[in-house]
Amino acid sequence: MTEYHFLIMANKQKFPYLLGSKWTAKQKTWGWRHFQVVNRKNEDKWVFAEMKASCDNDVRFWINAKQLKDRDLWTPGWATLEDMRKSEN
Repeated sequence: MTEYHFLIMANKQKFPYLLGSKWTAKQKTWGWRHFQVVNRKNEDKWVFAEMKASCDNDVRFWINAKQLKDRDLWTPGWATLEDMRKSEN
């Protein structure tokens, strides 16, 4: 591997499409299900996402972005309850 390829791999951003992405929580979280990532923070090897409820600008919290990959907790996009029930069956 050349030094150029090593530098590209080292600088490759984890979760490149995180900012602005929309998510549905499988369980109500702070009273809501639909959230959007409004900020990201890199700390050492960890990536954190600031989630904001789509219907309440005052509801914000930080989570480890890896949790968004857990389909038992989160679904990408904004899903309806009917969509969520269909995907469970």
